Amino acid sequence: MAPLFDWWAKDSHRGTPVVVKMENPNWSMVELEGPSEEDFLTTDSPSRLGRDKSRNKNAKQLTWVLLLKAHKAAGCLTSIATAMVTLGSAIKRRIHSGRTDIETTDIDRENENPTVKTRFYTFIKIFLWLSVLLLGFEVAAYFKGWHFGAPHLQLQYLLAMPFGFQDIFDSLYSRWVLFRVEYLAPPLQFLANACIVLFLVQSIDRLVLCLGCFWIRFKNIKPIPKQDAVADLESGENGFFPMVLVQIPMCNEKEVYQQSIAAVCNLDWPKSKILIQILDDSDDPTTQLLIKEEVNKWQQEGAHILYRHRVIRDGYKAGNLKSAMNCSYVKDYEFVAIFDADFQPTPDFLKRTVPHFKGNEELGLVQARWSFVNKDENLLTRLQNINLAFHFEVEQQVNGIFINFFGFNGTAGVWRIKALEDSGGWLERTTVEDMDIAVRAHLHGWKFIFLNDVECQCELPESYEAYRKQQHRWHSGPMQLFRLCLPAIIRSKISIWKKFNMVFLFFLLRKLILPFYSFTLFCIILPMTMFIPEAELPAWVVCYIPATMSFLNILPAPKSFPFIVPYLLFENTMSVTKFNAMISGLFQLGSAYEWVVTKKSGRSSEGDLVSLAKKETKHQRGSSEPNLEELKEEIMQQDQKDKKKKKHNRIYMKELALAFLLLTASARSLLSAQGIHFYFLLFQGISFLLVGLDLIGEQVQ
Repeated sequence: MAPLFDWWAKDSHRGTPVVVKMENPNWSMVELEGPSEEDFLTTDSPSRLGRDKSRNKNAKQLTWVLLLKAHKAAGCLTSIATAMVTLGSAIKRRIHSGRTDIETTDIDRENENPTVKTRFYTFIKIFLWLSVLLLGFEVAAYFKGWHFGAPHLQLQYLLAMPFGFQDIFDSLYSRWVLFRVEYLAPPLQFLANACIVLFLVQSIDRLVLCLGCFWIRFKNIKPIPKQDAVADLESGENGFFPMVLVQIPMCNEKEVYQQSIAAVCNLDWPKSKILIQILDDSDDPTTQLLIKEEVNKWQQEGAHILYRHRVIRDGYKAGNLKSAMNCSYVKDYEFVAIFDADFQPTPDFLKRTVPHFKGNEELGLVQARWSFVNKDENLLTRLQNINLAFHFEVEQQVNGIFINFFGFNGTAGVWRIKALEDSGGWLERTTVEDMDIAVRAHLHGWKFIFLNDVECQCELPESYEAYRKQQHRWHSGPMQLFRLCLPAIIRSKISIWKKFNMVFLFFLLRKLILPFYSFTLFCIILPMTMFIPEAELPAWVVCYIPATMSFLNILPAPKSFPFIVPYLLFENTMSVTKFNAMISGLFQLGSAYEWVVTKKSGRSSEGDLVSLAKKETKHQRGSSEPNLEELKEEIMQQDQKDKKKKKHNRIYMKELALAFLLLTASARSLLSAQGIHFYFLLFQGISFLLVGLDLIGEQVQ
């Protein structure tokens, strides 16, 4: 019996056991051991019969494994096919019935003009067929022997070809080639080279910023308040507690007013040393009543809070803040903290920011960074988080440490009121009043501090429509401001280096050149070089440097590394909106003065729920303490109700037009055997298509 057991053990070891786990309706292989070396021996031996049986057994098991793999692959293909059919039907439905981006937001879906939709749908079909015909022309030329690889053109073959009536296609195509060689390629190549130079300059600037951020982390450099200021805070009411004015400007933002008011009312600061102004510009009577009622509740709890509504609502946010600063009681306060309606500062916010002002009379602004309660809500918010993490972690921190200047973010900051007054106060001349006051304060010699370790929670736009409008305002306003501030910058008494930094780096390079070359180089020149191969873009311009820059951009948000490719494609897609906004601001076009309040969803964090629970406990004395889980359930139920509301998508014509251009150019690149160019154009075209059909982010109610 012992030899029998030994033989069975050896045979069992030489076998190839397969453990298969069934996950209905699919199969998945958990483990497959490879055959031993003895299984491949072919010489005769006493144990050959056993090995033959083992091989037969292994062959059957391998057959079963292959069948399971084939079954799984077939299931995946079926799922992909179903998903593609679903996506195709959704695209057709949205193109046929979606709103265009030129329509106003207050038009009901039932009242939309069907003629506009029909014309737009027809335009898309004509443009698509035209692109296909042009591509067919190139394909026909390719099969007739016109094998031109960029940038080498076989002119000898072209000039030696006889032109006759029987070769009318060759005649037309040869004239087209000669025309583009002589007239189209040189200016296109010149423009491409100019954009490459701008691209390299901007990349060097981005690299220097990243090295500065690395140095700050390596040396652990950060602004630290004086020890006596911190000690004064710890000493209690008799310590360093200057008079602080807190302002919350808002306009028709009923989704977020409760949590923002609760957050500022819970700030850990002596009640006699703080005044909260709720600056309500809402034109909706219901929203006004809700906000006023919320303020009254907190007043009854002892909070020093006032409700203020303007009769004449001019100047948007700048006009609102300017009107509030004109109140007679403002002269009693030394500092002002500003929070937008969706911002929720932590209770220790003032204790971590105000002490930096003590003993530093040149300090005009202390800016905190933003954190986002909904950064993982969808792909759009994840990509925004990458951008803003780089903005705060790298741009703001490096500029704050090394040159004491950066653009005020408009919220989550504390100003010395004397600095605001010395700089001329809030002006309504642009849609970026925060950047305006920061530039004027810097020209008057005031210094800024950025605190990277002090965070203030807020929301990111969850729909592409809201994000697009926000980015338009953020990129048109700086160009307006540049036109207005350039003479003042030149005449100012600051150093030449500071003037260079403000004019070239702050305005031209990061606000004008960046959107210009991103749009021109990757959305216009690159696809044009596919149809005019005599002008070329090197592979390092198309792939390697953009990938490196995207890698550097994503370093402050390491958890977002899986989204590095979508981030690169999405940034190029957004260059259309940013370029359009930059042009409108630079040349003072009508859209430069548009101000649309960014749509909020009212997302609540764990801390928000706790503060709301405490607030409800105060308002309902004698009642039992609210259950946090019940509050969560109520919020989830409300979100589900909102999801059931009718939603729609918009169709963005510029993005769709560029999508067809890029996809056509990607097909043309195959004829020139340009692999990297093909993949970049293909995925970039798909990115434009998804954005143009509003398939990214949440739908708009």
